Amino acid sequence: MRELGLAGKIVALVGTALLLTASSTVVDSRASHDAEAEAGTPGPTGSAAPGRVDAGAARLAITPRDGAADVRPDLGVVVNVADGTLGDVVVSSSKESSVPGALSPDRTSWRTRWTLTPGRSYVVRATATGRNGGTATASSTFTTLRASQTIAVSDVTPSPDEAVGIGMPIVVNFDREVRNKDRVERALEVRTARPVQGAWRWLTDQQLIFRTRTYWRPRQQVTFIAHLAGVRAAKDVYGAQDHTVRFRIGDSNVSRVDVKNHRMTVTRNGKRVRSVGISAGRGGSWMFTTTNGVHAVMRKASPVVMTSEWMGVTDPADPRYYKLTVYEAVQISSSGEYVHSAPWSVWAQGSVNVSHGCVNASPEFARWFYDISQSGDVVTVTGTDRELAWDNGYGFWQMPWNQWLRGGALGRPVTTTPTQTRSIAPRSASHRPPPS
Repeated sequence: MRELGLAGKIVALVGTALLLTASSTVVDSRASHDAEAEAGTPGPTGSAAPGRVDAGAARLAITPRDGAADVRPDLGVVVNVADGTLGDVVVSSSKESSVPGALSPDRTSWRTRWTLTPGRSYVVRATATGRNGGTATASSTFTTLRASQTIAVSDVTPSPDEAVGIGMPIVVNFDREVRNKDRVERALEVRTARPVQGAWRWLTDQQLIFRTRTYWRPRQQVTFIAHLAGVRAAKDVYGAQDHTVRFRIGDSNVSRVDVKNHRMTVTRNGKRVRSVGISAGRGGSWMFTTTNGVHAVMRKASPVVMTSEWMGVTDPADPRYYKLTVYEAVQISSSGEYVHSAPWSVWAQGSVNVSHGCVNASPEFARWFYDISQSGDVVTVTGTDRELAWDNGYGFWQMPWNQWLRGGALGRPVTTTPTQTRSIAPRSASHRPPPS
């Protein structure tokens, strides 16, 4: 009887050990599930038994995790799924009903298209379908950090709703230096009616220029959006908000100034409309020579006072001194060249060059040209030995395209976003375009 009792005790002890082992597996499985839930990665629905995962059930993972605080806004949101494909992914905040994002071709990953806004709470909701046909859901609520230092767009040219010419650049200025230029470049978007190739080039740490590879197509709307909110432009410096400017490409005005033959020809929307005699720079010195190359109109004003101060002559007794008030003045370079009314040189227009470098025209033609001119209209000058510098005014067309590309942080062209797709909505920003 004692031997039987001992055997019974042994069986009882083995049974107890097996029971404890089984209990430990269930606890570990539940703990793992709880850890996933805390990280915004809930387990799949439809489990066959406690602590077990159905074969082929979708497993969702959201970054940032649920409850995360002080999240870097430039890291965005990433949603991944294993053993399934993503369905709906919605990221929202109190200011945005739906943050734009992109789904991978295999539908296993989704990420936000742009950076997030600093100091804002976000909610992520995602669904997926597993290989077993079941549906999984997950959510995450988190808050981005508040930026201690911010950067903003201080100015954009063209101005909102301005009508400009086909050679117009987009000039963007920031209120502080940009160190992470590649990140800022990626945040810039240009929308047009039809896709066109262009590229950004940095002139300084606070200014960059967008130039199309060829001239803009006339009579279309262009929208520039700096998706700057949350972009890490420098160490501990984040964009505070987006910035949007909408402008129009107007009529195609292309002028050709032939200095040798003293003629100016204007083509408007592909048709030659005027050809007149002019008088350009008299030469003899570089300072009196009209610059050769592709110019673009910068601005126009009437009247404009022109003096010899630009060449260091301020004494009225100096024979080189001059001070003139001119009218219908259309500026084509930052070195002081204009197409303007010059009644005093009508006798020379069409036969001899007598100006200090400007293009002199008759009052009648100058008034007509002034009325049709827009910033960005193309004025090409030929026949002189003084080449327009690429950074003189809007002389950006003087630089070869491959060289222009090397001035961008990304070193490659970008293609504008077709306006009609409306795939990416701008966030709240200054200069928000009016309803169409």
